[in-house]
Amino acid sequence: MRFLIVALLAIGSAFGLLVDHGAGSDRIAVTALPREARETLALIKNGGPFPYSRDGIVFGNFEKRLPLQERGYYHEYTVRTPGRNDRGPRRIIAGQPAEYYYTDDHYKSFRRIAE
Repeated sequence: MRFLIVALLAIGSAFGLLVDHGAGSDRIAVTALPREARETLALIKNGGPFPYSRDGIVFGNFEKRLPLQERGYYHEYTVRTPGRNDRGPRRIIAGQPAEYYYTDDHYKSFRRIAE
């Protein structure tokens, strides 16, 4: 029986049926976000204004670390990183409707924001 389960898991993975994109199982509460991320989330919900010109652009999900959706479903927003003069690595990715993901390592990992 154990061999059968392992074989089915291997087959499912080979065909992309059991892909865990990491976003669904790992969550972060709004209250656990850094202050800057909470501020960015509030701006997103209020429609701006956004401090960075690239805020609101389509996020392509090329790494496929978020659940797969049609292009244009996700948009990215910069989360200010103290001590950085550039945009830094932190982002909130917004899906439709009211689906938010946080990354602090420039798209290497995501946590779904639980409200």
